[in-house]
Amino acid sequence: VSMACGLRAHERRATPPIIYLGITPWAPCTPRACMAILDYYGIPLVGQNVVMVGYGEVVGRPLTLMLMGRYATVTVCRSRTKNLPAITRQADVILSAVGKPNLITEDMIREGAVVVDVGINSVDGKLVGDVSEAAKIAKASAYTPVPGGVGVVSNLMVMKTLTRRL
Repeated sequence: VSMACGLRAHERRATPPIIYLGITPWAPCTPRACMAILDYYGIPLVGQNVVMVGYGEVVGRPLTLMLMGRYATVTVCRSRTKNLPAITRQADVILSAVGKPNLITEDMIREGAVVVDVGINSVDGKLVGDVSEAAKIAKASAYTPVPGGVGVVSNLMVMKTLTRRL
């Protein structure tokens, strides 16, 4: 029986829901960073149509639950979701954590939407997000740049976690 991280294989499979909900300070750093950015800029979530593109274990799933904990109406999509443009155009807030460069284009964003771009990809030696920078500039009322957005705040969340008990 493997004892990686001090847990048996069957004990490692499920992450306790309290960690995903952001109730505990041990929630994953990147979802906490996204929520901190939304809070800092006073982006309302209650009753808002939020589209979460990406449902990975580290960012998408915990972030979805955190958003639902704030009473947002969350639609979860994948990069291969049928009719993805039609779904994202309905969103008040779009969060993307897929890891596909420029997956979300200008025609997929409603005028005035808030865009949180978690993705970071290297294209021709340049860092780009999941959302086209031109699309964010043209359509979003507020957005996170790549680089210099969520990643920076995520690093701060790591530091906060590491220094919590000092």
